[in-house]
Amino acid sequence: MAGSGAGGGEGVAGGKARFEDIYNRPDPRAYFRRMAPLEYEIPHHAQPAFRRAAAERAALDDGRPQRPAVLDVCCSYGINAALLNHEITLADLYERYTAPARQAMPAQELAARDREFYAARRRPDAMPVFGLDIAAHAVHYAREVGLLDAAFTDDLESGSPGPGLGRALADVGLVTLTGGGSYVTARTFAALLDGVRRPVWVSAFVLRTVSYEPIVEVLAAHGLRTVLDVSRTYPQRLFTEERERQYAIAAVRALGGDPAGREENGRFHSLHYESRPAAL
Repeated sequence: MAGSGAGGGEGVAGGKARFEDIYNRPDPRAYFRRMAPLEYEIPHHAQPAFRRAAAERAALDDGRPQRPAVLDVCCSYGINAALLNHEITLADLYERYTAPARQAMPAQELAARDREFYAARRRPDAMPVFGLDIAAHAVHYAREVGLLDAAFTDDLESGSPGPGLGRALADVGLVTLTGGGSYVTARTFAALLDGVRRPVWVSAFVLRTVSYEPIVEVLAAHGLRTVLDVSRTYPQRLFTEERERQYAIAAVRALGGDPAGREENGRFHSLHYESRPAAL
């Protein structure tokens, strides 16, 4: 359940490339070096959407002693948390982690410098952010440099939340997702929503090659109404090869979409879904 998968080496599953070798390193340098030429950009598009949703959700809890936390599912190295709570852009992160001067730096030295880097750019309206990902090295990095207030490696595709995550869910008011829609299913969302205590909203960017409908059904069963942003699609990244392009075109068509001008032009595209209590 990493940002787009976790495990061993790069491969292809169902026609879509997987980059398991970069999702569980001690720091994100390899991740950004690999993603840069593919122009991976969905966290950039999610940044304003997540900031807006987090602020609106927090406003509902005015007067409560503790602000609602954001839970980023498939959080990987904490990129969404970095963009949510700090005055930085995704381009800044690419520049930082691909810079030649940082490639030979020991991981611990990089982490120490990153703590200072993020602390100096922390927004005054920063939200508590929890991260969920089975990539233990990645979430440890995000926790160590201050991007996450808590980090969990529970695999909710195969089990229930452990005691730590179970306690943390009581504080969650917003669940976010980018890139993980190909790797987590309705099982993960059912396990999360069964454990929440506050009204929870969900903001998710999901590839057009994947059906979000099973998750929408789980959210509906927990009282959430899901709205799709029909105004546009959001480019995710370039394809790694022609085989991946053909896979995406076929998958989008199978779900009733039109790949013309999007996947046919060489990039994965995502849709943005937001779910809120039906009473709102």
